[in-house]
Amino acid sequence: MTLPETHLQLLSSVSKDGQLEVKLAEKPLPELEAHQVLVRVEASPINPSDLGVLFGLSDVGEAASTGDGRERVLRAPIPPKGMRAMKARVEQSLPVGNEGAGTVVAAGESESAQALMGKVVAAMGGGMYAQYRKVDAAACLVLQEGHTPRDGASCFVNPLTALSMVETMRLEGHSALIHTAAASNLGQMLVRICRDESVGLVNVVRKAEQVKLLKELGAEHVVDSSQESFLGDLIEAIHATGATLAFDAIGGGSLASSILMAMEASESRRMKAYSIYGSTTHKQLYIYGSLDNAPTTLARSYGMAWGVGGWLLPNFMARAGREVGARMRARVAKELKTTFASHYTDEISLFDALDADTARRFQAKKTGQKFLLNPQLG
Repeated sequence: MTLPETHLQLLSSVSKDGQLEVKLAEKPLPELEAHQVLVRVEASPINPSDLGVLFGLSDVGEAASTGDGRERVLRAPIPPKGMRAMKARVEQSLPVGNEGAGTVVAAGESESAQALMGKVVAAMGGGMYAQYRKVDAAACLVLQEGHTPRDGASCFVNPLTALSMVETMRLEGHSALIHTAAASNLGQMLVRICRDESVGLVNVVRKAEQVKLLKELGAEHVVDSSQESFLGDLIEAIHATGATLAFDAIGGGSLASSILMAMEASESRRMKAYSIYGSTTHKQLYIYGSLDNAPTTLARSYGMAWGVGGWLLPNFMARAGREVGARMRARVAKELKTTFASHYTDEISLFDALDADTARRFQAKKTGQKFLLNPQLG
């Protein structure tokens, strides 16, 4: 196969005058070291974590595109508050795309790299919104026979996050989970995992059709935050499962506080004597997403045995160690079309990603709407 001398890569930058700029850059194909391979990227998902790098705190609602094809540029204004938060990014061009999949088209001289030639692999190395990506051979997950790059595009972020939530539960001594934005691709994976492993799971969604979706997947406890009975329903579901650990993808607003309140209400039923300090059972909530960028509001009405913190997949993987990571990766490869199947509503090119109207659609982060970027299109 004859390789091109250059390829296109998507870059995001912030200017001093408060403008976000996203454009394509023509880059030479990278030179490989002995342990590296070159992947022809054919599928890469647009995850919420990717949007944080792609658009930052800019106002995508006011974004505009100029030019056509590889000359197209998307610009969006950044409000003063956003500029303060993004100060460290000024005049830096950042590559985008946490994960993706494709075919290995060149390899370094090491045995491990050469063994991947022609293989369809998935990788999580950043900068995957590009036509070609240099990756360490050890970082590649070889897809099983019959699995396509589209199948393996989301091999890492969502599957490993879902598995790591259950691992965190066990590591920290909890017995059941609560998960918000539970109708997402990640949430559906978590439903399947907990169903198969008999782990209690309380799913928090915000629409009646999402309740139906998760029930059809086998979820036992699904509560709708848009209903007037939400808090009561949440308490009952938590009491039924004994969940004392929650993972919140929303971040902003009062939902985290409501979950802690419901956990305390459930634990209070088990108390044999009243205490002004509440139950002695520790209740932990981890915020792992920012679907709502508003401040997180805590009402402090759930005793004194509780904690709120941030949770990030790479940090947990480093804590868990190589053996746990290898076990999880092997399971993802084996169950790629079942437990960890991802579904996409739209497939777009690098050029499409620079269209302001298209950008507004995937920036909306609507549950049930998932975009796949294919750098080889167009």
